[in-house]
Amino acid sequence: MKKAFITGITGQDGSYLAELLLEKGYEVHGIVRRTSIIVRSRLEHLFPKFKDKQLFLHYGDLCDGSNISHLLYKIKPDEVYNLAAQSHVRISFDIPLYTADVTALGALRLLEAIRDTGINTKFYQASSSEMYGKVKQIPQNEDTPFHPRSPYACAKVFAHHQTLNYRESYGLFACSGILFNHESPRRGENFVTRKITKAVAEIKKGSRDKIFLGNLDAKRDWGYAKEYVEAMWLMLQQEEPDDFLIATGDNHSVQEFAEEAFGYVGLNWRDYVEFDEKFLRPAEVDELVGDYSKAKKILGWEPKIKFKDLVHLMVDADLAEL
Repeated sequence: MKKAFITGITGQDGSYLAELLLEKGYEVHGIVRRTSIIVRSRLEHLFPKFKDKQLFLHYGDLCDGSNISHLLYKIKPDEVYNLAAQSHVRISFDIPLYTADVTALGALRLLEAIRDTGINTKFYQASSSEMYGKVKQIPQNEDTPFHPRSPYACAKVFAHHQTLNYRESYGLFACSGILFNHESPRRGENFVTRKITKAVAEIKKGSRDKIFLGNLDAKRDWGYAKEYVEAMWLMLQQEEPDDFLIATGDNHSVQEFAEEAFGYVGLNWRDYVEFDEKFLRPAEVDELVGDYSKAKKILGWEPKIKFKDLVHLMVDADLAEL
């Protein structure tokens, strides 16, 4: 039985990845932070089936390097997936030091723990399309220069380059997946896509009458998170480590997302959406769209769920939750 170690296991991507690996017969270990409120709702459906033999949670934090080293030495995982981060771009402007500590130095602590303990493992780093920022070309690919436009993006660039550095300097099997925006019903409620679909459900049910949004013109390449975690796993199954961009190759504006979500339930978005400048970033990223041809050629991966189906899937889930 292979062992996997996942940081960020209670998040959207972590829960989908844990689900995938458990179904493949892995023993899965994840770290969770100690908080006053236990938030593990994304994993609850897995415990009855896998808890006693395959799924283990450990208290830990990417800010605590000694604990990370201890856990890795004890577990000796075959694969390590670093999905933990302070991942909200707008909030990273409010807490830049914490964002850097977790998102940038957290990845470095993991890499150093792997090197220091000497365990034989494969490492996956969750890189982000936000690293491209003020884009130099459209669409973006693995060779497009980075121009980060937020503390979050800067932290991700640091982690991305450190992953490459440890691969080249120490021979670690270390990969980065440059994932473009990926959504699902498990997306956090303060991310714009889930914020919209949750509001649509509440407005349709009559418990709300408005939603406030920032930049409606920002264009993103949105895919389905459940499909994207399969690409993460495929990267660590290759004979040689490499970096791969994961995207759909198609992008849409925030306004288009709102139009599709509201229109799906028979509502006109203009009647319910209002602009609020507090949701604007100090430095905006106008357009992101990815070229995933390398992943298709080498990994055999390509997206199946397209934009409209993704929006409808998320709206249906939020309607059902209410």
